[in-house]
Amino acid sequence: MPFAELETGARLHYEDVGSGETILLIHGMLGTAQRHFPRVIEWLKTDYHIIGPSLRGYGQSTPKPRDFPHDFYQRDTRDVLALLDALNIEQAHLIGYSDGGEIALIAAGTQPDRFKSVTVWGAVGYFGPAMRPVVQRMYPATWITDEDIALHGIDNPDRFALEWINAAKYMIDSGGDVSLSLASKITAPLLMMLGKHDALNPEEYGRRFIEKTPNGRLEMFDCGHAVHDEAWETFQETVGSFLRQA
Repeated sequence: MPFAELETGARLHYEDVGSGETILLIHGMLGTAQRHFPRVIEWLKTDYHIIGPSLRGYGQSTPKPRDFPHDFYQRDTRDVLALLDALNIEQAHLIGYSDGGEIALIAAGTQPDRFKSVTVWGAVGYFGPAMRPVVQRMYPATWITDEDIALHGIDNPDRFALEWINAAKYMIDSGGDVSLSLASKITAPLLMMLGKHDALNPEEYGRRFIEKTPNGRLEMFDCGHAVHDEAWETFQETVGSFLRQA
C-alpha cells in the first residue's frame, strides 16, 4: 500500500481500496486501518473508496517512536487533513474509532465543509473527571502485547502508556475540552455510538456532546468499547443506514 509525505512532517502509510464516495477511516490506539477494521473495510469497499491511514508512529508510518504530547489529537488531525490535501480529496465521509474518533470529531469541527458525514464510536469529545481512574489503570502497560510492540516498534511499553496517560490527565485537568467547543460547528450528519459497558466513555459525556451539535445523534449498544467487534450485526445495520441517508 502507498505512503504519503505530508507538510506536517509525517509520512503516513495508508490503505487505498474500493471505489465510490471516499471514506476516511481512522483507527484507534495501537491500531492500523487493517488491524482495527478488517471486517469494516471488506464490507464498505464494495460501495465506497476507503482511505485508511496508519497514524504517525503506528505500523509503517513515521516519525517513530509514537509519542503523545498534550496536543497529540490536534497533531493527528493536522496529519489526516494534510493527507486529504495530498490525495486531492475535497470531500469525504469520516469514520473514526476510539482515539481515531476523537481525531474525527476535531477534524469535522475544524473543516466542517469537508465532510459529508461523521461516524464515531468509543469517543465523546470530552475528557471529564469520571475518566481519571480508568486512565490511571492503564499503567503498568501489561495490556500491550508482543504483537503490538513488534507492529509499532515500541521500545518501552511503560513509557508509551505513561505518555498517553499523562496527556489524557492533562486534558482532564485543563477542563476536558477535546473537541466539545467545536461540536456546534459540525454541520455534517453525526452518528456517535457508545457501548453501555465502555468504562472510558460515559454515556452522559456523549449526550453532552450531541446536545451541542446541529445534526447529531447518539446510539447506545449493549457492549463495551469496540462496538464494531462486539456488536457487529447491529453496528453494520446502523452505520450502513446512516451512510445511505447521508
